[in-house]
Amino acid sequence: MSIAKKLVGQTAAYGLSSIVGRALNYLLVPVYTRVFLPEEYGVVSYLYAFVAFFNIVYTYGMETAFFRFANKPEQDPKAVYNRVLSAILVSSTIFTGILLLFTQQIADYIGYPEQREYIVWLALVLAIDALVAIPFAWLRHQNKAIKFASIKLANILLTVGANLFFLVLLRHIYEGQYLTSLQPLATSLYNPDFGVGYIFLINLVANALLIPMLWKELRIFRFKLDVEQLKPMLRYAWPLLFMGLAGMVNEVIDRILLERYLPEGFYPGTSNMAAVGIYSACYKLAIFMTLTIQAFRYAAEPFFFSQAKEKESPKAFALVMKWFVIACAFIYLFISTNLEDFALLIGPEYHDGLMVVPVLLLANLFLGIYYNLTVWFKLTDKTHFGTYISFGGAAITIVFNLLLIPVLGYMGSAIATLICYVGMALATYLLGNVHYPIPYPVKTILGYILFATILVLAAFLVPIDNFWLRHGYHLSLSGVFLAVVWFREWAYFLTKK
Repeated sequence: MSIAKKLVGQTAAYGLSSIVGRALNYLLVPVYTRVFLPEEYGVVSYLYAFVAFFNIVYTYGMETAFFRFANKPEQDPKAVYNRVLSAILVSSTIFTGILLLFTQQIADYIGYPEQREYIVWLALVLAIDALVAIPFAWLRHQNKAIKFASIKLANILLTVGANLFFLVLLRHIYEGQYLTSLQPLATSLYNPDFGVGYIFLINLVANALLIPMLWKELRIFRFKLDVEQLKPMLRYAWPLLFMGLAGMVNEVIDRILLERYLPEGFYPGTSNMAAVGIYSACYKLAIFMTLTIQAFRYAAEPFFFSQAKEKESPKAFALVMKWFVIACAFIYLFISTNLEDFALLIGPEYHDGLMVVPVLLLANLFLGIYYNLTVWFKLTDKTHFGTYISFGGAAITIVFNLLLIPVLGYMGSAIATLICYVGMALATYLLGNVHYPIPYPVKTILGYILFATILVLAAFLVPIDNFWLRHGYHLSLSGVFLAVVWFREWAYFLTKK
């Protein structure tokens, strides 16, 4: 019982820091979309899409390799820590050195030749992120969940606070909206021409402050680069690198492809980079589904493993899946039918892309189903299937983005995301039926998703001019869904009791 309580406590600490962190970061979206034009925000989204890929390359699976080898009985965890951090230190120096060497060429490539400092700052961010990943892994290995979560949250609060300070408080004082007596101070600290540079520079400073926060873990480090001892770790890590890159393709490649393959003038008066900014801002409205899925994963994965040997576990897994889908289908329905209210979270210049939100919400619902279905290859130690499915999803993402972007613009990217996650979920379900059958109520699950989709279409196909009538109608659609769930599920359950 004490072990279980400890596990639950650590899971809550790690999960809370991640979920709260993402929620706090989301608070910046209303700020960015009101301060910056879509083209400016597009640059941020575009560059951070590349950063997401480089983050995988910079750590190349060594964080997970550290956990695997540090927990082997014959290994000294501190020696493994020294070896892994030494390798990351050397490789990060080389990678960042290459990026710094070609900063001007990269800036020219993205169409911002006079902002090469963006590339410099992001190259340094990548190096710091990779270096601190191993001390964070050490904290997890030492079961210091509270310290891990505290540092993570402190870093996020610093980032959010600095953004609000410069882009909201100082900007408003500078523009004379309030506290005009402080205008001389604001003028000395805030420069409107610096633009999105504030986002990149604040990220760099906040990440650099992680080094003193992790100083105790860094102080025990001793440089030791032993190639022979690193070889088995690298062999273990390489597949994780490719799996991570494949997964990242599904998450962010659409921003890169959208900027490159959207025909010029597809959206009159809107550049390709502005289209990326609009799409990225609207994609953020799917955060409510994403946070739900992430919270579920933190709670469900320990449950799946703890129940694996129970005779009735397949039925339990099927029941969990059904209620997960019901909850996510309601989120999909509620946000889609009340989209004009959720649209207030982003600036009006970005509202042209709102039609992608229901598609992306549905796509993320199927991503959540996929995560549920992966239980079979995790419990049977056949995780190589996860690699195959991830690569298949990456191929689907790339192909359908290339096919649909020239025809449908950013809606094509949204549809490609939906096709990818539906395909991954279907492949995982079919393979699971062969290797680890679970009696999922497929008809019920698909029925709820289809019913929610019909209600979403009903909201869009029945235009109502009156504000209050329109909102009442949209809320009633969510009420209809809940009523059907009640009569199909809860009423039956109570009758059985």
